[in-house]
Amino acid sequence: MKSLWSLPDPDLRDSAALSAALPIGPLAARVLCHRGFSNPDAARRFLSPSLDHLYDPLLLRDMATAVDRLSRAIRQREKILIYGDYDVDGTTSVVLLTKLIEMAGGLAEYHVPHRLKDGYGMRSEVVEAAALSGVRLIVSVDTGIRAAEVVRRAGELSIDVIVTDHHLPESELPPALAVLNPNRPDCPYPEKNLCGAGVAFKLAQALLTTLPWPVDRQRRVAESLLKLVAIATVADVVPLTGENRVIVKHGLAGLGDVRNPGLRALLEVAGFTGGVAPSSRQVAFQIAPRLNAAGRMDTARLAVELFLTSDPARAQELARGLHEQNTDRQQVEAEVREICERITVGDAQCALVYYDEAWHRGVLGIVASRLVERFHRPVFVLGRNSEDGLAQGSGRSIPAFHLLQALESMADLFVRFGGHEHAAGVTLDPARIDEFRLRFHTRAAACLQPDDFLPRLAIDALADLTDLTEPNIADVFTLAPFGHGNPPPLFAALGVEVTGTSPLGKEKHLKVMVRRNGRSLSLKAWNFVERLPELSAGARVDIAFALEEDAYSAARGYPPWSAVLRDVRPSAAQLSNT
Repeated sequence: MKSLWSLPDPDLRDSAALSAALPIGPLAARVLCHRGFSNPDAARRFLSPSLDHLYDPLLLRDMATAVDRLSRAIRQREKILIYGDYDVDGTTSVVLLTKLIEMAGGLAEYHVPHRLKDGYGMRSEVVEAAALSGVRLIVSVDTGIRAAEVVRRAGELSIDVIVTDHHLPESELPPALAVLNPNRPDCPYPEKNLCGAGVAFKLAQALLTTLPWPVDRQRRVAESLLKLVAIATVADVVPLTGENRVIVKHGLAGLGDVRNPGLRALLEVAGFTGGVAPSSRQVAFQIAPRLNAAGRMDTARLAVELFLTSDPARAQELARGLHEQNTDRQQVEAEVREICERITVGDAQCALVYYDEAWHRGVLGIVASRLVERFHRPVFVLGRNSEDGLAQGSGRSIPAFHLLQALESMADLFVRFGGHEHAAGVTLDPARIDEFRLRFHTRAAACLQPDDFLPRLAIDALADLTDLTEPNIADVFTLAPFGHGNPPPLFAALGVEVTGTSPLGKEKHLKVMVRRNGRSLSLKAWNFVERLPELSAGARVDIAFALEEDAYSAARGYPPWSAVLRDVRPSAAQLSNT
């Protein structure tokens, strides 16, 4: 799909001054200025995030109350239930609080729902069972902000509840003892984009200061917990800016030296050995999917057990199981996506809803994401819950469309719903799917303009091919970790000449060679075979491309990076000659 290009200001004076002040190469300096870091001090802070840049956890509303109650439960050896969710964010949150409470001398058990049997969110029957087992404190992680009735039921059973969550709240907060959520309207916490594990980590960070441990031990434990929080932050696709950048930068670095048997086994099955720390991209595509596979294909308790076991043999067994489940997940996902992609989508269709009773509900969110990438429209993909007969599934959206607000405008349709601006889940009667499809389309048609259905390419910097030196490219990689909110920089080279193309791997991929000012560049062009006519030898084109670290190339003695073509268009010079 062709894209709308947004080019940066061609004035390079600020970037030249920043390049001289830091010092840093011109490509990285242009990107920093384009992203709002033209001030040298701000740029240094961005490039070198420190643990000292983490905010005081007591800035979260209700944190003092939460820490006081949790500390008392630990001291008095009360049974504490950590109530989590089944995705990476939820399971890692469960692990980090369970481990810390046990290290502090407390008694912690946990519950994670079964995606297919229980669905999303807290349930009253779990709270009632906890009361019968003697639990007097529940700490929810990555869930609970919309569970007012369940929290109220806990209160009736004399159970205190601490809610830690990051999802958007309803107009009224649940009646919990404490609600830790940076997105509650009255919370002054500066970082609003923490994931669920990030909020749980802030509770752990505050709890650590109350323990009778030396300060250096408190710091070591906090740094150890950041490894899991970094994985969750990347997996939950929250912006990798501000405090999240600090968490991910330090957490990923810690993955080069792992002692936890489960985490070590997970890294090994994902291909990371010899103390090599994965990048944020590798976490997103190689580590997080294996963890998520547990909750998608079976039970997320396997992912929690992986990190809590101290037995290396059991850890390896669990990691291999997650690897196999991920392989199964990939196959099921491909089958559902192939069916969806065979459906023709017309220009008049502003939002899409797919439903099939037989689809495995564990992969619907991933399929929705892939369909948004393909069609650039808001999408819901639904399956049927055989336990209750209800339709259940996930939605993903494009930047211009607020998914949760759309669902709130038709709340009468759903048994349950919740989520974020660009990701959400729904449960409804299958008889109302056609009505949902119509109202979802109508809402999108009213909110979106024609250009909103076209992908946008925000070019960070113009680059001449002569700029692509090894030192300049190395400086670009200092802007990592990359992800949502801090994507890999996108460059544009204008008026380059195509010198040739050749197949790359599978038949739908290309290798594209271009040249300008005596410098040549080879680019990987994934899924570009249909655009081969635009890349005829001798054509003058503008190219949008990213630079990626390439361990495969480095292992064979070539430069440790590759250029990846994102889009191509005829250059102004080419158009003027036609």
